[in-house]
Order: sequence, then C-alpha cells, then structure tokens
Amino acid sequence: MKYALLLITSLFFTAPAFAEEYEKGPNGGLMLDVAGIDAELMTSGNSVTINVFDAKNHTPIATKGYSAAVLITGGAGRETVTLDPQGENSLKGDAKSPIAGGVTITLTIKTAEGKSGQAKFKK
Repeated sequence: MKYALLLITSLFFTAPAFAEEYEKGPNGGLMLDVAGIDAELMTSGNSVTINVFDAKNHTPIATKGYSAAVLITGGAGRETVTLDPQGENSLKGDAKSPIAGGVTITLTIKTAEGKSGQAKFKK
C-alpha cells in the first residue's frame, strides 16, 4: 500500500501541466498555437474574431480557404458560432448575445492546407 501511494504521489508531481500558455497577440488578444498557425481571439459585444498569424514570425496569414467555428460556454449557456473569412487575416462571427467575461471559447479551425485543430480560450 505504501508503494502504491508513493507511486501515485510521484506521478501527480511529475505530470505535465495542462494549463494553456497564452501569448499576447499583436492586437492585444489571447493567442494560442493551433493547426500550425497562431490564432488570436478578440471579442467585442457579441462579435468573435480570430486573427490568424504565422506561428514562427507572427506575420498575418490570409484566411481564404479556412473554415472555423467557436463553441461559447458559460454558466448554463452554450452557443456555436460559425466564423467566416473577413478582411485579409481574420475570421469573424456573431453570437446571439454579448459575450460575457468568464466564458470558455473553444475554437475548431481548418486551414486552407487541410490542417485542423482545436484551441480552448478562457476569457
């Protein structure tokens, strides 16, 4: 029993951290690596914008051919918002109501090259 407890304790302290490592994006939003790109989350009112940048040098990447959606969860509410390319390097969509602080926004994105991934932002 002592050995099992020692093993469990040592695994607990050596387990990797699961917290996301946010960077501050060029526009001041939260930025995470996903699908080989850097995705910067920006929200304003009920709008969600994802700005897309090269992961190596943070230069803007055109979003033509990209598809994306976000799942906004908070409290008892959940809403999926489809994001469409807007401008040169952005994907944008509108939620039904203003996006409050404390929500979790999960991005699902597919690049023009076919790479896909998910990133979870805690606002």
